[in-house]
Amino acid sequence: MPTSSIPSAHRALLRDLHRFLRESDRLLAAWRAYSEEHTDLDGWPVDEDAYNRRATTRDAAVAESFEPLREGGHHLLATARSQLVLLPAGAVQSRWAWQLTGLQDALDRLDTLHEEWLTTRDGLPLNAGPGAPAFDKARAAHLSEAQAPLNEWATHGHAIREINKAARSATSGFPPRPAAAPARAGTRPQPARR
Repeated sequence: MPTSSIPSAHRALLRDLHRFLRESDRLLAAWRAYSEEHTDLDGWPVDEDAYNRRATTRDAAVAESFEPLREGGHHLLATARSQLVLLPAGAVQSRWAWQLTGLQDALDRLDTLHEEWLTTRDGLPLNAGPGAPAFDKARAAHLSEAQAPLNEWATHGHAIREINKAARSATSGFPPRPAAAPARAGTRPQPARR
């Protein structure tokens, strides 16, 4: 399917996915570097409070980067599944099916966590906004729970882009467009009338 025939909303979601994958790679690489530098040989944080604050900052940044995809992810997955079914067997990677299943499970978990966060946030006292201990503690717990499904998207979200690329590259099941009708052999061109 040529890019020009992909609806613009789907192209926008693919761009959001690309942005998330790029941003999450950057954030998680920075986290690994920080973690190596700030843990002892057994992997325990040297300063547990600072380490936990940094982990919460990382989780918030990854969650914020994913937010444009949270609702659009369902569309991306449905489209990828449709594309996967239509691809010729030789163009399909065996891992794509289980990666899409993992992404779906992760997205379902993120939807549940989002609803739980809204309920928790709405149950906090009116004066408990960002910066208040009650809010920050609840938000950190929510972000910590969201880390595993967000990591699933950061790790396997590439499959959606790969499937889309394979679908665009694959020949369609439709017959090729007819070429311009060839001139008949043995016919002479008619002289122009004056």
